[in-house]
Amino acid sequence: MPYIVIDLEWNQAMSARSSVFNHLPIHLRGEIIQIGAVKLHDDFTPGEEFQCDVSPVWFRKMHYKVKKLTGFDNARLSHGMSFPDALERFLAWCGPDCTFMTWGYDDSGIMEQNCIIHDLDIDWMGQWVNLQLIYNMLTEDPDRNQKSLETAMEHFGIEQTRIAHDALGDAYNTALVCSKLDLRRGLDSYPDLIHQLTRRTHSAGDGQNGPDPLEHNVSPSYPTREALWQAVEASQAVCPDCGKALERSRWVSQGDRRYMAMAQCDEHGAFLCRIRVRQDEDGQWLANRLLYRADEDMVKNFQERRSRPRRRRARKKPADPA
Repeated sequence: MPYIVIDLEWNQAMSARSSVFNHLPIHLRGEIIQIGAVKLHDDFTPGEEFQCDVSPVWFRKMHYKVKKLTGFDNARLSHGMSFPDALERFLAWCGPDCTFMTWGYDDSGIMEQNCIIHDLDIDWMGQWVNLQLIYNMLTEDPDRNQKSLETAMEHFGIEQTRIAHDALGDAYNTALVCSKLDLRRGLDSYPDLIHQLTRRTHSAGDGQNGPDPLEHNVSPSYPTREALWQAVEASQAVCPDCGKALERSRWVSQGDRRYMAMAQCDEHGAFLCRIRVRQDEDGQWLANRLLYRADEDMVKNFQERRSRPRRRRARKKPADPA
């Protein structure tokens, strides 16, 4: 089975409240502008490379933050391939029965959203591996926080020879990290890692075990908690059965930066969303999001928590006059 390290770069809307979202069936977190990938040899060293630029349809104006990171400008965006053509070319290069490897969860979620928005098949999106989990396990990271690719490169003494925040450059550097890991052991242990992660995240939410989530996504990073929360409020989960946007209730706090909300699909019923807000090692804010098919106990638990009175901070008493 071929192993392919993939990295994506994507543009964002100029604002979380942009009018473009009124014309989209889902809340698109990012529109892909570049695909980069590296095939791994049998010994997990970097092999054949792929890269192409993609011209966006909805987020046509380059977001200033993305421009600063990637170096892309509006002129370069206009010369890319269409996403359907780029994906067809990429899949032809990949060949059948591939396992895709990414650094983190963002790329697989963005790829799925872009396929949905273009009404393209997602059946090819079979096995995706988050290399951060394998890196944490094999390096026996005690806190298991998500480590940046730069941190992993420094850990193994890998020199930065490719451009960072370039899809092929990041894919190549990720492939170099793969070559330093006992990747066969990591892949053999990966199903257990996923199971432990979902159980740990769920049990931390309300103190008990339960069903595994249908989806586990990690948001992009934001410089402040307020910016992250603005994006969370504007985002919409999609139904895993039909891909349509779910109608979501307001978030209910569970304490310890954890929140829950109910979401509804007219055709496929109720779902429970959970998020955990946290900071990464660079001080950036992000959120882990889990999606469950809601059962009676989940609905009851949510309703009970929502009905509890909100705690209000006590007002400070004015100082006694001197």
